[in-house]
Amino acid sequence: MAEVYAPATGDVWVDKQLADINAYAARYPEAFVDELARYASARPGYVQALLQDHGWKPGDVYLACFWGKLNGSNCRTAVKARAQQPEASWKEVLAGLQPAPDNLRWRALRHAIVASFDHWDRPIALDPLLQRQLGDRAQREAAARKSTGE
Repeated sequence: MAEVYAPATGDVWVDKQLADINAYAARYPEAFVDELARYASARPGYVQALLQDHGWKPGDVYLACFWGKLNGSNCRTAVKARAQQPEASWKEVLAGLQPAPDNLRWRALRHAIVASFDHWDRPIALDPLLQRQLGDRAQREAAARKSTGE
């Protein structure tokens, strides 16, 4: 029986999306690596090494890289912390990083996930809070066009 992916971030919605990212990355690995390079400032070779040489799940790589970006760092900080605590949940790993997780970082991560799904043209179900914050796909696209002056 296949092992169930359970990142255990402490946020059920984020965990569900990270599991979906695993499926997406298995089918479209180049698009996955490109997303992390473009929007999380991750080095493509580093992402590929984590996936291929170290056996990381794409959802874990995504979380590490975006968490690093959101904290003004990079993937390596979260990757090292996770590697030092392989049996710990992501919630425990992130709690040990500086700065500590707070609502603004979680919100930024959730927004980044939605943006990635939009970039990939992948459907995503928003929870009520995200729906209020971001609107539906058409509203998000209109806001993006407005912000770029298109």
